[in-house]
Amino acid sequence: QVQLVESGGGMVQAGGSLRLSCAASERIFSISAMGWYRQAPGKQRELVGTMRSGGYTDYADSVKGRFTISRDNRENTVDLHMNNLKPEDTAVYYCNADDARTTRGYWPRSWGPGTQVTVSS
Repeated sequence: QVQLVESGGGMVQAGGSLRLSCAASERIFSISAMGWYRQAPGKQRELVGTMRSGGYTDYADSVKGRFTISRDNRENTVDLHMNNLKPEDTAVYYCNADDARTTRGYWPRSWGPGTQVTVSS
């Protein structure tokens, strides 16, 4: 898979903000979507938000109006801007890339190692 590196996780109080960043460690020639998922303890991994080719975005209902994705197609980076964080946002956040083509080949789905976000009440 494409090597993705996340940064920016940490601990914040409810109502606070964090920004997560994700960068690909190799050049990506084309990609269909890049975004973020999260997994809380005892729960399945779920979509947080993703940006598809053409700039179309999808967000989970639980984060709409609070989280925003920004993507730099030239640099193959994607950021997640999280505002008004709630304790229920506590999870490991994973960067994701779909249908990526690199010099090494085609990768249908790639994941970063994850970064912990903890929101205290």
